[in-house]
Formats: sequence, structure tokens, C-alpha cells
Amino acid sequence: MYQVGDVLVDKEKIKKMLTDISDKINKEYSGREIIMIGVLRGAMVFMADLMRLINVPVIMDFLVVSSYGVDTETSGVVMMIKDVDIDIKGKHVILVEDLVDTGFTLKYLRNLLDSRDPASLKVCAAFDKPERRKVDINADYVGIQIPDEFVVGYGLDYAGKYRNLPELFVLVKKD
Repeated sequence: MYQVGDVLVDKEKIKKMLTDISDKINKEYSGREIIMIGVLRGAMVFMADLMRLINVPVIMDFLVVSSYGVDTETSGVVMMIKDVDIDIKGKHVILVEDLVDTGFTLKYLRNLLDSRDPASLKVCAAFDKPERRKVDINADYVGIQIPDEFVVGYGLDYAGKYRNLPELFVLVKKD
């Protein structure tokens, strides 16, 4: 059994992260339209907050993948549950992730979307655990690096729970 522990990233740090990332995206894509593809369900909260700070035209779409199930460790196998609905050929695409951990999911998705010939493809992640990386891949826009802890809140879950928490918390084993 697990429970929510201490706050790892508070609301103020999240707000600053959103401002920093949106400023970079606004500058880099000035005068262009972008397609933001969110990885559901975890990236939903981050993507919604980020989109509200972006001042270039944005088209949004979502895809759904799974590699965790109800465990706290990734299985390493990425399952596509729902693909994007729009054609990204020749478009500027930003793939929005909640967390880059081992890199398996990100590598799979980057290769998949790259094969569809977008004009550009960048990855934006709210949180990053570089010490957990098992695949040589990184996000282009990274919000906050966090330690190797299982975290919940701000869109991230454990067994479908805790996504609604407004800050990022460490999940701890309950005795």
C-alpha cells in the first residue's frame, strides 16, 4: 500500500517552469503554427497549463500509451492504446510528456512521429529523471529535473489516482 508523502515540487516552481518553457516555445515558433501532441493521461494537466501561455497558433491532439499498468516500475514494453487523429506531415510538432524516466516511451513515440515526416519534432517534458535513463534520449524542453523517486500529482498517477493534486509529491510505501 502506498500513500502521498512530501511535496517535491510546489506550485510556485511549477508556475515558473511553465513560464520558462512557454517563453522558449513562443520565441522559437514565432509566426508559425504548432501541433501539440499530449501523451495521455499524465501530460493533460501540464499541456493545458502550458498551452494557455503560448501565443502562437496551436492545434492539439492526444495519444495514449502505457508501460506501467498498476506498478511503480515500467515494464519496458510500450503499448499504443490510441494514436493521433491528425496528419502531422510537414507540420511543426511538439510532443508533450509529463515525465521522462527510462526513455523507452519517449524513444518509441519519437520514432513513431518522426516516421510521419513532420517539418520539425521537439519533445517537451514537465519533469525529468535523468539518472533513470536506460535509452539515450532527452527532451528538447525540460521543466524540472527530479530525483529517482516515484512521484504523483500534477497529472502523474499511481494506479489511476492522485493526478488531481496541484503539486508533485513523493509516493511512499505505507507500513
